[in-house]
Amino acid sequence: MSSDDSARDAGEAAHPNHPQVDQSDRVLPRNLRQTGAPDIEMLVSTRIRKSPFFHKSFNEEEAWRATTYNRMYHPRGFDDLEDGGPTSEHETLVNTVTLWDVAVQRQIRVQGPEAEDLVDYVVTRDATEIEPMKGKYVIACNEDGGILNDPVLLRLGEDEFWFSIPDSDLMQWIQGVNVGMEFDAEVDEIDVAPMQIQGPRSEDVLVDLVGEEVTEMPYYGLLETEINGQDVLVSQTGFSGEKGFEVYVKEASKNAERVWDPVLETVEAHGGRQIAVGHQRRIAAGILSWGQDMDHETSPFQVNLGYHVPDDKEGDYVGKEELERQKELIENGEYPFTHKLVGLKMAGEPITDYAPDFWLVSDPETGEEVGYVTSPWWNEELETNIALAHVPAAKLEELDVPLDDRVYEEDTDIEFAVHLPDEYAEEPGEPVYATVSEVPFQPSVNPSAREQAKLNAKSDMQSE
Repeated sequence: MSSDDSARDAGEAAHPNHPQVDQSDRVLPRNLRQTGAPDIEMLVSTRIRKSPFFHKSFNEEEAWRATTYNRMYHPRGFDDLEDGGPTSEHETLVNTVTLWDVAVQRQIRVQGPEAEDLVDYVVTRDATEIEPMKGKYVIACNEDGGILNDPVLLRLGEDEFWFSIPDSDLMQWIQGVNVGMEFDAEVDEIDVAPMQIQGPRSEDVLVDLVGEEVTEMPYYGLLETEINGQDVLVSQTGFSGEKGFEVYVKEASKNAERVWDPVLETVEAHGGRQIAVGHQRRIAAGILSWGQDMDHETSPFQVNLGYHVPDDKEGDYVGKEELERQKELIENGEYPFTHKLVGLKMAGEPITDYAPDFWLVSDPETGEEVGYVTSPWWNEELETNIALAHVPAAKLEELDVPLDDRVYEEDTDIEFAVHLPDEYAEEPGEPVYATVSEVPFQPSVNPSAREQAKLNAKSDMQSE
């Protein structure tokens, strides 16, 4: 019997950092203490890097708050909360076009005669199938099957790949693998800074900037071109679920503003502006955020990324043996994890800003704390709060919900209770009810592979 079990048997309250939620899957538990958002100020110092766009976002466009991401300052608010905050920024995103400073997506280049071999070894999907001037969303896992990073992988040539990375240290991992395996390849961070142009008018902006070529680009296609005489790489990708593009500025330390200024002017000419990254829309699209919805102790099978574990990849890759073991267990009806990520539609007052805590989820029948919310927000189009949350797999299994990706195929009447802060609760101190929902809550303009597979499956069912 564990010390926590003994404490409960003795009637003692669980420690607030470690409530009843079963985190036995994890070596390092999530801190589930509910501390809210204290009134503090971010220290700006040289230990955290300023991106080449820092002066544009903070000094000129006057972003008023930031977070740190990949050890860089990242703008996370332009409109004051009293003027609508993220809600008004979201309205610009879904109605016109927006510019995002995402230079924090550091670019890790793998280049050399055996670059393909190294890349194929550190990602689960088959990198050999990616053609030059194409990209793909991939995951890199550790030997235990935990997700280390979920970057966009860009292939510029036969022997050159760029990892556009979320918030975790992937470069050191790839360098370490390279040292151990002795591939003939070099791994470095390069002087490239991306920006995103997202929203329904994004293609019009790119046509004005680089020409009609962009109208022929496939999803995840790449284009080498120029903006204002400066070399850039354009991809049709993004983090919003809306139509969008990313512009990668080469030699960004000296060329950042030469590209940024004409891009922003063109965005504004089409009725748009700079905003922070649109998390409200990415949650609606079911796009995951590393460190928030998943991390290095999360299996892809827990967060509906099981389609990243292929049946037919010939090459070996880090985590292959463990991931294939997990896949076989699940296919045989044995789910080897305590929790699974699901979508929730929640009652309560509109959640209109970032959550400062992993809000607790409980079983409404027993009152026991059983899970936690990772990404909540109000959805204006659906007129409800939505969230991604980790809930007990056993509870889903008990209610005959499949524990593969099909859990997202339709809304259900499965209920949980979510403990929102008083500002969002219907009654102070009382949880609100939530039901397990279809994800994505709203479709993406460019569906992911999982989304497309689900759409195809629905189409097949309707045609039978």
